[in-house]
Amino acid sequence: MNILVVEDEDILRISIRDDLKEVGFKVAVCRTPIPALSLLETKKYDVAIVDYKMPEMDGITLLQKIKQKQPDCAVIIISAFGTIQTAVEAMKRGAYDYITKPFSNEELILMLRRIQEVFSLKKENIKLKEQLKEQRGYHSLIGESKAMQQIHNLLEIVAHSNSTVLITGETGSGKEVVADAIHYLGPRKNNPYIKVCCALFSKEILESELFGHEEGAFTGAVHEKKGRFELADEGTLFLDDVDDIPLDIQVKLLRVLQHSQFERVGGTETRTVDVRVIAASKVNLLEKARRGEFREDLYYRLNVVPIELPPLRERKEDLPLFIEAFIKKYAKGEQMTISSQAMNLFHNYHWPGNVRELENIIERLALIAPDATIMPAHLPSEMFCKDIIPPIAWKEGNSYDEIMKENEIKLIKTALEMVGGNKSKAARFLKLKPSTLRSKIEKFRL
Repeated sequence: MNILVVEDEDILRISIRDDLKEVGFKVAVCRTPIPALSLLETKKYDVAIVDYKMPEMDGITLLQKIKQKQPDCAVIIISAFGTIQTAVEAMKRGAYDYITKPFSNEELILMLRRIQEVFSLKKENIKLKEQLKEQRGYHSLIGESKAMQQIHNLLEIVAHSNSTVLITGETGSGKEVVADAIHYLGPRKNNPYIKVCCALFSKEILESELFGHEEGAFTGAVHEKKGRFELADEGTLFLDDVDDIPLDIQVKLLRVLQHSQFERVGGTETRTVDVRVIAASKVNLLEKARRGEFREDLYYRLNVVPIELPPLRERKEDLPLFIEAFIKKYAKGEQMTISSQAMNLFHNYHWPGNVRELENIIERLALIAPDATIMPAHLPSEMFCKDIIPPIAWKEGNSYDEIMKENEIKLIKTALEMVGGNKSKAARFLKLKPSTLRSKIEKFRL
């Protein structure tokens, strides 16, 4: 760290310089503020240690000038005239901290070490953000909505820990993708990353999959087998659909989470592993535990760091970002765009299948119209929801027949617009015979 010391007392200035250099800091010193301001023009400093009372200008004035020139510089005010009012004023003006004379240089060094840790953390956060941007293959991490920004911030903290994480969210919301990000952004990224979907196996097979088995443990166990916990040693194990684990296996899972120990099926040897566990659930595990369908102690052991993924319908402001990413992924350089009418349908749709459903639709569109503008006619029928039906037009004084005619015209126009003018699709959407729709179009001269 580069440190600038501005202190008019010669003995103290030299003492601070020598002690700070001895512990590895790069130090420049000035007796008065004017030369210090000149140094700030030519070199960046991480910390400035500034005396409160000096000739030329006081420490608070110098503090303000430092912040104007180098806003990221942490300023420590030192003074023999320590009062609460002085300290409060310094902090209000942007000082990082305030220390009163006399003080030991060890006390100052400790303060600088804390600042160094903060700077290091900030740099790490910036690095993680850049890594997240580079990992745009993790499409479910895309998003500028408030909910997704909170998840991004949480990932920056969680990625470098070994804490157990429980990811909850609806099917298709991107739980596995978040688990991938936690592993690949963390210190275990070059170690094994093992996944198991707990919903795929029967109770007997799941126990063997997780913990392994010895030869002869059951019919068909002709060889010993390592379980997923052993395979994930020193790495990460992702337990998808953890809510589907049977109760009697949950006891064994709780033990390995608490003590990192287990026995294979049919074995007596206790095995120890170093595994970071990430679990995902499509249901509320606490509610399931309160119904007696899931061990409550296991829930709390899994829920050390909870991450709740919102469904796509609750963060539709992220839709354009997802669509752009999926077009780039599946259109393969072709000029595929989406019309405003089709985009309205994307925004009006409730997305029961979440991000996975959106990705599937974009992949389908890239196959059928990779170099075209996507119109409503290209979209699946389930996206034509009731929300597009126009409100009833009602004008005071109009007769019943006039109101019906006006609204029928409005409905037909909306249907035609939504399907890009395709009369056959409009007829199917309105549940009319094509011939009936054609006659109405002619009747109303549309």
